[in-house]
Amino acid sequence: MSMYGRDPWGGSLEINAADSATDDDRSRNLNDLDRAALSRPLDETQQSWLLGPAEQKKKKKYVDLGCIIVSRKIFVWTVGSIVAAALLVGLITVIVEAVPRHRHNHTPADNYTLALHKALMFFNAQKSGKLPKHNNVSWRGSSCLSDGKGKQGSFYKDLVGGYYDAGDAIKFHFPASFAMTMLSWSVIEYSAKYEATGELNHVKEIIKWGADYFLKTFNSSSDTINTMVAQVGTGDTSGGSTTPNDHYCWMRPEDIDYERLVTECSHCSDLAAEMAAALASASIVFKDNKAYSQKLVHGARTLFQFARDQRGRYSERGSEAAIFYNSTSYWDEFVWGGAWLYYATGNNSYLQLATNPGIAKHAGAFWGGPDYGVLSWDNKLAGTQLLLSRLRLFLSPGYPYEEILRTFHNQTSIIMCSYLPIFTKFNRTRGGLIELNHGRPQPLQYVVNAAFLATLYSDYLEAADTPGWYCGPNFYSTDIDYILGKNPRKMSYVVGFGNHYPKHVHHRGASIPKNKIRYNCKGGWKWRDTTKPNPNTLVGAMVAGPDRHDGFRDVRTNYNYTEPTIAGNAGLVAALVALSGDKTTGIDKNTIFSAVPPMFPTPPPPPAPWRP
Repeated sequence: MSMYGRDPWGGSLEINAADSATDDDRSRNLNDLDRAALSRPLDETQQSWLLGPAEQKKKKKYVDLGCIIVSRKIFVWTVGSIVAAALLVGLITVIVEAVPRHRHNHTPADNYTLALHKALMFFNAQKSGKLPKHNNVSWRGSSCLSDGKGKQGSFYKDLVGGYYDAGDAIKFHFPASFAMTMLSWSVIEYSAKYEATGELNHVKEIIKWGADYFLKTFNSSSDTINTMVAQVGTGDTSGGSTTPNDHYCWMRPEDIDYERLVTECSHCSDLAAEMAAALASASIVFKDNKAYSQKLVHGARTLFQFARDQRGRYSERGSEAAIFYNSTSYWDEFVWGGAWLYYATGNNSYLQLATNPGIAKHAGAFWGGPDYGVLSWDNKLAGTQLLLSRLRLFLSPGYPYEEILRTFHNQTSIIMCSYLPIFTKFNRTRGGLIELNHGRPQPLQYVVNAAFLATLYSDYLEAADTPGWYCGPNFYSTDIDYILGKNPRKMSYVVGFGNHYPKHVHHRGASIPKNKIRYNCKGGWKWRDTTKPNPNTLVGAMVAGPDRHDGFRDVRTNYNYTEPTIAGNAGLVAALVALSGDKTTGIDKNTIFSAVPPMFPTPPPPPAPWRP
């Protein structure tokens, strides 16, 4: 009888049962033989075969290790097993070290993540009102705590909080609303990436700070309103006015003592619809906090109804907003706000409005123009087209929405290709920066928005496993690389990122030292006009950017080069998080549809009856 085992070195291991007895057992059996029964005497050789050498000593069956006695067989097998295992481990180690590795270059992703941390800090430096204890900007403090107070009979109790727009202390609600919408959109799509970078709670806190303030700017507890606040503070210095205001004076926000005007509006469809988009998108970000999310949704509904009922541009009728943030139309905000309210509520009436061909036509969806495809605080059409293309890619609602959604999808594909150098839609500087604003000042805010849209669209197509309008690989990150320092001047246009960045940022708080000295309205002018670098680093601020010749003047008094804005930084944050981290971590396909009910496409109407 034989048994077959597996030989670890190859082949089978055969064990004969007859050979399984030990030498000692064999000797014992032979000694038991009756030698007298042998028929004849054995010669010396035969005796040696049968009885073995007469003088051979017996092997020891046990090994004495001093503290313990073990079987020799067990000892040999144990030592042998240890030696064999050591040899095997050594062999594996040698093989692993010898095999060539394919190393991925993660430097760009690391740069985007590092820049993201800094870009978010800019919003901490722009906060108005009573600051939280852990704001992490040492040279900032609570400021403008009297905003909106003291007006009897008003629909608001106070207007403390929110964000300062740029290097001044004005709170412009139109671009601020766009900034919060962009941040919320980026969180909805890339929450996993924010989580991976450790910034999810931070960016949500930034959004909530803005949303809480917006709820103060109108009667958010009411279902209907007839007015809202458009702006706090003023900056008009035309005509040589010397009245202290947020542009004439150069003061730290903490030291402001002049009266800050509140601007209200009753016909401001663009502002109201944009703020509705901000609150609706934020409600999706905070959907797990049901009470707060519903409060945001209610405010968004109220604002959007107000926008539809009392038509008009917020920057009309000679308002100061026309000087700084002039709105060219409110139709794009209707589509944009309607889309966000549909995602926040699942109410089909908002989708019907957002996909209404007449409204889309008024918004410029079908006529093009020099700024077609450029997402900005003024024009949201390109963002809306992508946002509604998402609906088609993942839910495919069919009739009666398919035709307009297919149009938006095709337009989005064309817009993404128009960003490429091989097309002539937009010029580029010699250094490679796309001129989305056609060579006008302050170009970077438009570039980062486009980078976000292009990256997000690419991720949509990948998540939907849908072939898109393929224009080339990785075209969307080059302009961000330019901003982070890959440009002719080798300068990073994000403060605090890299070794070479602007040191004379147009920003009151950053340019005046925190030295327990209060500088009055004109007293701060010396800090505005000095050629010395800012005493405080405005970490993460993306400045306005270079000119069309890649030139840049790091001069504090030239805001067209050195002033940052919250709208610009919101686009930067969105683009950076989209590009950061591992590309295998894509978008969150489902969160944005949390409130959307199952869609059962309506069958198209039957054709007209045939008539001979």
